[in-house]
Amino acid sequence: MQTTFFIAGGGGIGRAAALLLENDSTIEATIFLADKSSEQLSNAINWISKAHGNTNVQTLEIKTLDDSELSKCLKKCDVILDCLPGSLAPKLAKLAIEHQCHYANLTEYVRETKEIAELTKDAKTGFVLQTGLAPGYINILARHLYNRFTEDHGAERVDHMQMKVGALSKNALAPSHYAFTWSPIGVATEYVKDAIVVRDNELKVIPALSGRSRITIDGNVYEDNYTSGGAANLPSYYADRIKKIDYKTLRYPGHYKWVEKTLNKIPIAENRVEKLFHIMLEKIPVVDDDFVVIYASVSGWDGNGLLKSYEKSLRVDPLKIGHQKLRAIQSTTAAALCQMAVWLAKTNPSGVIYQTDVDPESFLNGKFVTLAYGRVLEE
Repeated sequence: MQTTFFIAGGGGIGRAAALLLENDSTIEATIFLADKSSEQLSNAINWISKAHGNTNVQTLEIKTLDDSELSKCLKKCDVILDCLPGSLAPKLAKLAIEHQCHYANLTEYVRETKEIAELTKDAKTGFVLQTGLAPGYINILARHLYNRFTEDHGAERVDHMQMKVGALSKNALAPSHYAFTWSPIGVATEYVKDAIVVRDNELKVIPALSGRSRITIDGNVYEDNYTSGGAANLPSYYADRIKKIDYKTLRYPGHYKWVEKTLNKIPIAENRVEKLFHIMLEKIPVVDDDFVVIYASVSGWDGNGLLKSYEKSLRVDPLKIGHQKLRAIQSTTAAALCQMAVWLAKTNPSGVIYQTDVDPESFLNGKFVTLAYGRVLEE
């Protein structure tokens, strides 16, 4: 299958996606990697080349999304992988419509996702929304557990769907008990924007960080809290069938207390995302050594009135491809994105595609997903 992929953004996820696609010998891929920074592109190509000593990934420097060179390039492309900041997603989606490209993005931004859904509902090409780690993988894993539970006990007995993900450093110092392993602006956004949950079969919008609690996963204690965007469209899709649905982000104990103290010092009238972003950049280091912890569960009642829980947890460590190491957040996010990008090229769907439109078993058994996450399905 000859496919031309256009990857927008040469940062950590964009370059990881380029490496994963190029490393797959089962597809004939032409890959363009675009960024506004020539230095970023040069660093990305050097990073990709380290895996096997060379690369055929082509680069394109574009200062804005109105660049004429970008338009010329997109005319040759089949699939756009959007690794740009979420605020730019609607504009890139419009370009995908204009050039009749398939499109897949990662963003947890709720407003921008709704805007793209409205723009592309009648599109002739496919638009997969929110297909990274969280939102993305975690939602599909939860759907797999839901399917198993309902097959065994019936849909009317499901009570609670829980999704939790943490991208964490291996070490974390006081007072923040945290280190950045991915986008600082993304962290600030999910801490400030409202979260969507289901309570008593009704959609509810609740403040982020309004439900701190503790959970033990594989013997390790974490704190979790409501954050924005990670639930994707599962609350609206399952609200009439599941009494409670929520997504929480996992952190080391002590971190959320520090964040709450910091936010309490920021006036409501200010841009709290920007302010928190800058405060965290001053106080919290960026590190490379990371891991990702994932937990999903679906619980309810069996025929004998016993409370049952179907759950899955996993820890994902960095991935080695050739001589290059991908951080855990890189491989988990990029793998899900690449899985859906190749699916778009092979199946040629049209219109908006949410996590609830993806077959869980096919996705979880996909080659990119199993490479990054391992196999989670029972034999």
